[in-house]
Amino acid sequence: MPDQPNFDFIARPYRSLEYLTLGRALERCRLHFLPNLIQQRRALVLGDGDGRFLAELFVQNPQLVADAIDTSATMLQLLRQRCEARAPESSSRLTTCQTSALLCPLGKSYDLVITHFFLDCLNQSDLENLVNRITPRLSTGALWLISDFHIPQGLMHLPAKLMVRSLYLAFRILAGLRTTQLPDHVTPIRQAGFNRVAQQNRLFGLLTTELWQFNPAS
Repeated sequence: MPDQPNFDFIARPYRSLEYLTLGRALERCRLHFLPNLIQQRRALVLGDGDGRFLAELFVQNPQLVADAIDTSATMLQLLRQRCEARAPESSSRLTTCQTSALLCPLGKSYDLVITHFFLDCLNQSDLENLVNRITPRLSTGALWLISDFHIPQGLMHLPAKLMVRSLYLAFRILAGLRTTQLPDHVTPIRQAGFNRVAQQNRLFGLLTTELWQFNPAS
């Protein structure tokens, strides 16, 4: 996959780099809505990195099975190891696939989609294609959990913009990421039939975590 960024190089030090940059703020974003996900049974997990969130989800929801997709073989290896360490029985509940989210084979039906700090790696066209690709595989009432960077208005607008620009530059150098600006995920997700049912912002709006529910028009 020559056109895909390669996160293998930063996979193992990723947690340390994250903590050094923003402390545990990203981790708190990921985990904020975890208690809302204990009723789900089949999850599509895109770009969960080293698997810290999915491991906790397996512990909290012992009935869940998940398909985890990532372009990085090392990230998927760490994800599987972490999940099996936290929930030893998860080996039979987890399927991993190393490929692009735009190319991965999808299951017949999901009631949960998880994209933590993943959609910001896509350009607008790819994000819209992803939404259109996933939506037909979702059951009515399915949840989509999104955590991402956000550029707020007001006093934090310029500092947040500079921070996001710096992060894109860093990931371009370290992983070959070509995306340079945050895409708009709200518009295509709403157009696909989702309603945002909950949202939590952190670091004065620099980080957001959102819970969307799929309610297509009858």
